[in-house]
Amino acid sequence: MAKSTILTGLRTNADYHLGNYLGAILPMVQMARKHSSDYQINMFIPDLHSFTTPIDFDTFYEQSIRNLKVFFAAGLPLDNENVRVYRQSHVTAHSEMTVILNNFTSFGQLSRMVEFKEKRERIDEEFVSVGLFDYPVLMASDILLYDAEYVPVGDDQRQHLELARDIAERFNNRFGETFVVPKTIKQQAEFFGIEEPLRIMSLQNPDKKMSKSIDDPNGTIMLFDEPSVARKKVMSAVTDSVGSVNFDRVNQPGITNLLILLAVLCGKSQEEVNKEFTGMSQYGELKNAVADQVELLLEGVQKTFAELDDVRIMEKLGQDELYANEYSQKTLLKVQKAIGLRK
Repeated sequence: MAKSTILTGLRTNADYHLGNYLGAILPMVQMARKHSSDYQINMFIPDLHSFTTPIDFDTFYEQSIRNLKVFFAAGLPLDNENVRVYRQSHVTAHSEMTVILNNFTSFGQLSRMVEFKEKRERIDEEFVSVGLFDYPVLMASDILLYDAEYVPVGDDQRQHLELARDIAERFNNRFGETFVVPKTIKQQAEFFGIEEPLRIMSLQNPDKKMSKSIDDPNGTIMLFDEPSVARKKVMSAVTDSVGSVNFDRVNQPGITNLLILLAVLCGKSQEEVNKEFTGMSQYGELKNAVADQVELLLEGVQKTFAELDDVRIMEKLGQDELYANEYSQKTLLKVQKAIGLRK
């Protein structure tokens, strides 16, 4: 492959919500459209990662396809050969490479992963899977199999990206130049122009991020909510008793969340939206403005989703999985030869 690779993915173990769409899906699609002329874009479905937390096994296959379609509804091109989509589980090299790379990763490194510690604390059951512990090595395989230089990640994944770099450098030092080492976190940020990540908070608990959790159904707007239902959620959003609209994350987190939502949905700057609403004594006008935009967005996404060509999407998926298998097997073979598994 002559072009450098940008690799990204988003877990598909549950329906996406508005925060996922605005904060992750749209930016990923926009990134792919922007860079596809100069880079190979791999947008894969990390379905093997989904098993590290509870899922509905009976609906998981259909859920993965449904969520893939959301990306196309958001504008991901179907006919661009530089944009590849594939399921992690349908490319066997991911699993095989992980088994090998486990032997070039220290127990201490994985034990220090912040996300593992945090998720372990949130799990109610005594059972904590090895998959959750080993998740970062599978992520390293996802990256290194395709010579990916650029991997846009959130704050919670930066430590994992650094681990992928460490594994690649450790392997290369021992066996010669085998892996392309991903760019540093600083270089990634410079390339993607990453600023403060967009955080859409719960409408009922604005101190926490919008979540798919069943504990917060009224605070979370799902992409496939009826637009009228979503409107009711916005209109019942928790605010405060200050009696004046202000952009203040500390003292007025609910109002601030609505202002952020409105700016993103309208495509306006935050300053422009703040100027329009700051000082208003009634919160209803702001809520109505947000609700109008949420309804418009959901109506548009759901209409586009319903009109997608399912046959064409599955054809695209099949073609790109052939590509992913061919490319990843070449990298895997290099590694197997380096460590003596192949001649």
